[in-house]
Amino acid sequence: MANQSPVILITGGAQGIGKGMASYFLNRGWRVVVLDLDAEAIRSCKEDFGNPENLHLIKTDVSGEPEVVSALAEAVKWGGRLDAMVSNAGIADPDTGPIETLELAQWQRRIDTNLTGAFLMAKHSVPHLRESQGSIVNIASTRALQSEPHSEAYAASKGGLIALTHALAISLGPEVRANSISPGWIDVRGWQANAPAKPTPLSASDHEQHPSGRVGEPADVAAMVAYLVSPEARFVTGQNFVVDGGMTRKMIYTD
Repeated sequence: MANQSPVILITGGAQGIGKGMASYFLNRGWRVVVLDLDAEAIRSCKEDFGNPENLHLIKTDVSGEPEVVSALAEAVKWGGRLDAMVSNAGIADPDTGPIETLELAQWQRRIDTNLTGAFLMAKHSVPHLRESQGSIVNIASTRALQSEPHSEAYAASKGGLIALTHALAISLGPEVRANSISPGWIDVRGWQANAPAKPTPLSASDHEQHPSGRVGEPADVAAMVAYLVSPEARFVTGQNFVVDGGMTRKMIYTD
């Protein structure tokens, strides 16, 4: 009999938040497909997870449509179905310097990966998600809602991702739901390729500046994804969920 466990696809899933999500779903009986551009991260991910039979990794650049088409075909062939698709791949470094010196290529690279990649993944996963009455989750950022200097390209890509999400929800409902998550400070040091076994602990002040009392972990984001792709969230679509320990609600004044 074919394996009937649900299948989730996670882009950028070989390290960082994506790797934490992959671990979370593997531990809960899902079959997980990881797409990632970083070959070293893919190798490290296989080793760290012990190359289990319910994990399939594909080297993919999500900003290229032919690669997305090929990866999705391989993913569905491996899994036999697709129940959830998480667009997490992105260029994480937000600082591109002053707007006056920001090169178009730097701007375009972030838009291509962070936003166009999510569009392409949605475009080509939708036929499979319709069959399963599945769900899309896009990983945005609290930087779509607030900014530090010199982060225009990153902020625009993540703001666009939230808008793309609610547009998808209206276009694809009721067969497919679409939501986004905007993480705040998530400590991913232990989830990077070749990460140290015990990263240097964060300081007490790092944790205390969060109303929740601590810096976030990948599992915090993964738990929200798990809810959004579950039957319990069938009345939830087109929404953006901020997972940041309350930081975007905190007023900060300079003494």
